[in-house]
Amino acid sequence: MNAIQNVLGISLLVLLFLAPTLAGLARERRIDRELRAAGTEPAPVPRRPYIRSWARV
Repeated sequence: MNAIQNVLGISLLVLLFLAPTLAGLARERRIDRELRAAGTEPAPVPRRPYIRSWARV
């Protein structure tokens, strides 16, 4: 009986450590799939300089 509890305890610990990684991988795959479905990656939005900026643009 102790052997089964030990195996279950170790399995639970491994699952707790791997769960965030697996969730992140699933999220990345979903985002990649959506970008591929859209055709191209979205272009960055151009920023307008601050009107009273000291920097010459």
